[in-house]
Amino acid sequence: METVYGSMRQHGLVRPAQGRILGGVIAGLGQRFGIDPWPARLLFVLILLAIPGSQILIYPILWILMPTETPMTPAVPSP
Repeated sequence: METVYGSMRQHGLVRPAQGRILGGVIAGLGQRFGIDPWPARLLFVLILLAIPGSQILIYPILWILMPTETPMTPAVPSP
């Protein structure tokens, strides 16, 4: 499972720690493709209306496979 997480993290597919609504999948996809989260969510809903069902299967799979973004911790100087 770590190789899947590493591969997704390498390609920039991570669920953000801030700004999630449900699982952060759509926000993560929007972040990866340079789209703000709200237009990405709107696009998801529009696609869901056009092609019902497929996104309901894909979303939970991506929720499981996409790693959570690791927060940036400030470097603490050594004493």
